[in-house]
Amino acid sequence: MGQRLLVTGGTGSFGRTVVRDLLASDADEIRILSRDEAKQDDMRREFADTRLRFFLGDVRDIHSVREATNGVDNIFHAAALKQVPSCEFFPMQAVQTNVAGSSNVINAAAEVGVKSVVCLSTDKAVYPINAMGISKAMMEKVAQAFARNHPASETTVSITRYGNVMYSRGSVIPVFVGQVRAGRPLSITDPHMTRFLMSLEDSVSLVHHAFDNAQPGDLFVRKAPACTVEVLARAVASLFGNDDPQINVIGARHGEKLFESLLGREERARSEDMGDYYRVPLDARGLEYELFFDEGTGQDIEIDDYNSHNTRRLGVEQVKDLLLTIPALRAELETPA
Repeated sequence: MGQRLLVTGGTGSFGRTVVRDLLASDADEIRILSRDEAKQDDMRREFADTRLRFFLGDVRDIHSVREATNGVDNIFHAAALKQVPSCEFFPMQAVQTNVAGSSNVINAAAEVGVKSVVCLSTDKAVYPINAMGISKAMMEKVAQAFARNHPASETTVSITRYGNVMYSRGSVIPVFVGQVRAGRPLSITDPHMTRFLMSLEDSVSLVHHAFDNAQPGDLFVRKAPACTVEVLARAVASLFGNDDPQINVIGARHGEKLFESLLGREERARSEDMGDYYRVPLDARGLEYELFFDEGTGQDIEIDDYNSHNTRRLGVEQVKDLLLTIPALRAELETPA
């Protein structure tokens, strides 16, 4: 990995975890591009490391992206609008940040010869039904189109696709913690709803895997277990001493699925199993559609997608063990009510 790195959206919970990991390496400089000056100041004080450089700007603004990008070797692009309900109400905001902003990052990187750009995506981009997922699916298409249209580029653009990163911004786990501490019923959307569970550490390992192994246009997924929302709620409550919490089913929010997929059927059919990871190579076919209509692809897709219903399912005790790997949750357990 290069010695100068840029993390867009680096003041978010996921970005901060990546930055913390990079600071433990031999990187000479780590740049943070974000639009929240208060979070930048908090982060500057917390890390107190002269290798950090903060750039105030927005990925929507190509000028601020270019300023932050010039001279870096690798980029991890995490800046995004990630909240499903808010993107349902303001879909064009999701388009401007997640699609146009990502295009700005990729194009600015190519202009100055950045070695590698790894773009953060989500399971909600697979068979998307909400604005956030659709915008992330388009972000993936932008990244893959760059690789397809610029085969001679010095810049390798790849994608990492994640399920729920536990205790990241927007995670339901802190909500459950607050409800347990207040002695209130736990609010769940649907007891049968399943979600992938990934620790922040596992998510960072996927970033490194992409930087180390990506070919242009590659998509990487880390295999992950899942559980129902009810099991997750009961596991959180049990850690705080309540083994029989009252559950309040409130119904799905705007744009929510019953389960999420990390790979679609078509992607899984042509994926490479790399042990802990799946790699989906770029479909680099050109625009000669007559070849497709005359000959087809020769593939029969008889495989399921890789989703939170058919992956390894965890019970309450297993989820508790996984939750205890989260430093922020352990800190909550040590804090008096």
